[in-house]
Amino acid sequence: MSSVLQPDRPDPEMIDAAGFISPVKELFLNGFFSIDRNWTVMQWNRAAEKIMDVPADKIIGKNIWEFFADKLPIEFYAEYHQAFLKDIPRHFHEYWGELGKWFEVVTTHDFDRLYVSFKCSGTPVYMGDTERGVRIMNDLYRYVAQITNECLWDWDLQEKDIFWIDGGHRRVFKYPIENTTVSQSFWESRIHPDDLKIVLAKFKKDTRTKDNNYWEASYRFKRADGSFAYVQDKGRIIFDNEGTAIRIIGATLDITEVVLLQDKLLEQQVQKQHELTEAVLTAHENEREIIGKDLHDNLGQLLLVAKLYVQMSDSEEGAHEFYLGKSISLLNEVIEEVRRITRILVVPPSNILSLFENIKVLIQDLERVHPIRIRFITDGLKVKDIGPRQQLTIYRIIQEQINNIIKYAEAAHASVALRRSADQLILDICDTGKGCDLGTAVKGVGLINIKSRAELLNGTVRIDSAPGKGFALHVSLPLEPLV
Repeated sequence: MSSVLQPDRPDPEMIDAAGFISPVKELFLNGFFSIDRNWTVMQWNRAAEKIMDVPADKIIGKNIWEFFADKLPIEFYAEYHQAFLKDIPRHFHEYWGELGKWFEVVTTHDFDRLYVSFKCSGTPVYMGDTERGVRIMNDLYRYVAQITNECLWDWDLQEKDIFWIDGGHRRVFKYPIENTTVSQSFWESRIHPDDLKIVLAKFKKDTRTKDNNYWEASYRFKRADGSFAYVQDKGRIIFDNEGTAIRIIGATLDITEVVLLQDKLLEQQVQKQHELTEAVLTAHENEREIIGKDLHDNLGQLLLVAKLYVQMSDSEEGAHEFYLGKSISLLNEVIEEVRRITRILVVPPSNILSLFENIKVLIQDLERVHPIRIRFITDGLKVKDIGPRQQLTIYRIIQEQINNIIKYAEAAHASVALRRSADQLILDICDTGKGCDLGTAVKGVGLINIKSRAELLNGTVRIDSAPGKGFALHVSLPLEPLV
């Protein structure tokens, strides 16, 4: 058998139905065939015809061992037999003495079909008049393959095979394959079962009409070690004159790190949202507990004593006015306590009290019952510069932080300052208390609640503190002018 081809014009196999010369196939000229488990030849491409000097119609449907009889070395049989038992491609070199050539062979298989891509050291390649252009294109393929993490491929939709170019799949997915043709069904067998149906449906849709010349798909692809990588395919679809998709040239990019990072960020966001929700709920429960205690221990006791005084005013002669006066005094305390609790729960509407007035009332109420002096500074800021959502958020943050100061800081003095810096509203709340370790502070329910309120308005929170150095809370919110 002769393996020498002497054409006087470009090989038709190198020109597809759309008139494009394939520099990859012209350079490598891989033979490709498939056999079933009975060793019957099912496919035999044109390159195999040229290399082996055997026409496809003479060998398809024949037993490969019977066809070549004693000519095919027994080493090939051993390798092909082992290939059926392996889940990953096999890559080997064998010498065919009768032809006097070394063959480089890559085998892949899926279920009952074995696919063989091969080339030999004596295979001629015709360049002809296109030599310079083809060499440039071949160099381009090589250079691109060397500098990118993408795996380049050339997909023949008519032959249903894919040419894996210049070792990208070897470098990225560790398959022992370089410049080798694999079957389309082998590629499909590498796709994760949960993704396969979606990928094939999109492939069918994208190649259905000439109006679309772009193929893209994301899916999980099995590596040689059996693990799965997240990949993204992108390719240019080539159509013939009849509008039939015949070829796709493209690349596969391993996006595993990006996907895992996105999953990690999403997980962190979900975890953070859980923490914020828990902090808000905890703050609400604490608030309810405080209010419940005030109602029971304070208001309840005041009303009970007032009731006793009213009863005593009717039973003791000459003390009627005295006990009624006591009752009225206690009822006034109850009214003030109800107002205090109401101010905690509900901020008075802006048409009654402005934001600044509400903050001053809040500070006055706290100073009345706690040994602390709090200074409020607006630094020329006008209420009209602050949107309604910011006003409520600012009030609640001040309320939360002052309560934190009273509970934990043991401070004699504190300050609340509001100012404008460019398009940001800056709120600084500082105290001269005992301070704390920042690692402990940021885990507190109160501060988590403050951060959640600020983040809802795309704001940021920064903390400065150290043991014995006081505590400073800095909140920055994008200005949202009052409309």
